[in-house]
Amino acid sequence: MKRLILLTAAFVFLSFIPASAENYLLNGGQDSTIRYTMTQSVTPTPGTLKLSLSYVKPQTYLSPTYKQQVESADIRFSVGPDSRTTTTDENGNTIICATWNSPGRTVNATVACTVRNSVTLGTLKTSAPFPLSNLPSKTARYLAPTKQVPSTDPMIKQKAADLTRASKTEFDAVQKILSWVVDHMRYVQRPESFDGMYAFKTGRGNCQNYSHLSAALMRAAGIPVRIVNGVTLKKPYEIKQKNGTLVIKNAKGRHSWIEVYFPDLKWVPFDPQCTELFVSNRFIRVEVGIDNNDTENDGLIRWTRVKDSTGKPGFREDISADFVTDKVTLVGTKTSYGPKNNLFAPPVLAAFEKKPVVHEKPLPVKISPKQLKLMSYTVPFLFGNLDFPAHLDFQSAHARIERSPDGTMKMVKSFLVETAQYVTTRGKKYAQSFILKKPLKLSSIGLALHNFGSGGQIWVELLSDKNGVPDRLISTSDPMWLEKTGYLPGYSWFDFSFADENIILPPGRYWAALGFTGGPIVNWFFTYGKPTGPQDGTRYRTLFDDHWSHSLAFEFNYRVKGFAPKSF
Repeated sequence: MKRLILLTAAFVFLSFIPASAENYLLNGGQDSTIRYTMTQSVTPTPGTLKLSLSYVKPQTYLSPTYKQQVESADIRFSVGPDSRTTTTDENGNTIICATWNSPGRTVNATVACTVRNSVTLGTLKTSAPFPLSNLPSKTARYLAPTKQVPSTDPMIKQKAADLTRASKTEFDAVQKILSWVVDHMRYVQRPESFDGMYAFKTGRGNCQNYSHLSAALMRAAGIPVRIVNGVTLKKPYEIKQKNGTLVIKNAKGRHSWIEVYFPDLKWVPFDPQCTELFVSNRFIRVEVGIDNNDTENDGLIRWTRVKDSTGKPGFREDISADFVTDKVTLVGTKTSYGPKNNLFAPPVLAAFEKKPVVHEKPLPVKISPKQLKLMSYTVPFLFGNLDFPAHLDFQSAHARIERSPDGTMKMVKSFLVETAQYVTTRGKKYAQSFILKKPLKLSSIGLALHNFGSGGQIWVELLSDKNGVPDRLISTSDPMWLEKTGYLPGYSWFDFSFADENIILPPGRYWAALGFTGGPIVNWFFTYGKPTGPQDGTRYRTLFDDHWSHSLAFEFNYRVKGFAPKSF
């Protein structure tokens, strides 16, 4: 016999996420020594006449906040090339190109370097005026429009003018542009296009779109911007806050960000997804240019083949990083101004507008237990952070293949990254918040998981919310035996049934926590930013932490299924 679990509340709200600024001022720093290795394996197809691989040698780079000191760097090949050249392009990149004639076996190319990466965040002073004038001639290249950075498009120019109309300093103009981009954009792994106009019109994109849109708006405002390509490393780091700890984690893989020119600071790095005036020392800086078409040399594969032959080379890329030393002393203070989505920056001594976010005041609506029980739950309901690349092998994914007029084929690097967290480590429990705006008869909660062929049981615990953290247990799903699920490549939906519990949830905030036993090895896919929920809506706790004091700066992919009332 099914039992009815009917949650009640005196009042519920039609608007659950009041807008609040998520601008954080950071003090402190990061200092690490990293042994970095990137290996590409390329297997030519039959009929390949010539194979060329190119790589960019990482270089030492200094800015007011982020410093990369390359202590050693080497590029080697498992099969000696027939020719090897080293050139320097107009952006200052050192490009190594190796070529094989009639290659008959797999070539392994390895880029290895030891870097000392540091970030120093204190009060940064800039007095650069806006608009800028008398810029050095060498910066003109980074004001130019391109197909990917459409800074002369009328819509881009109008938006840039609207955002910066009242600005008197460059930092104020940059802050306003970046705050708009952070709130306008939603991160997706596989956008239809990578240019700034696509990002402007759709509000969607990956790191390339964030970089191109930010660069387009800033160049339209007369601010030089260059595009940076490199690699992010997956080692997380913590930002200490007044009421807990914020954990930042990137995926391991290719990444694009920007550097903005200030007359008194020179080139300063920004990650348009979440940071201004710095990037984390988990970034390995490799190549710079005017856009991502201009920064395609690192990892570029080109080949020619006999007439009428088909196919593409086999490909695999592996990135590893050993943190020989790692020291993090970052402290964050939340401000009352800035965007609604996370943006991290050092304190800045400059004139800029600190525009507060207007809070939305939700209207209370009373729903009695009797009303909840009498409602007819007939409308199928699906909600969640649904967008992720299912069943994808990230290590063998490459972006696109092009054919030039002379018949040369080209394969460029992919910015697809495996954003995932290992969630079955002993001593930790992970939870994702979701918000219902209407009553729901719950059927299941799905998580985007990958099982590494392990055994054991996993399940989902449905928890109530109290002051923004998980509280009491409402119900537990049916358990899932991993031995019975079979192996699937990449990530897929694991749906945990609550149908037998007959749960009716009133509108409100809830948490889905992953439980496990028996030693499973499972990853949970996540999305950069917070596509569907509040900024504090992803958390974990340890055995000695009853308060879920660790907040994660991403959102797990999840889906909630059930039936909603037709009339609500």
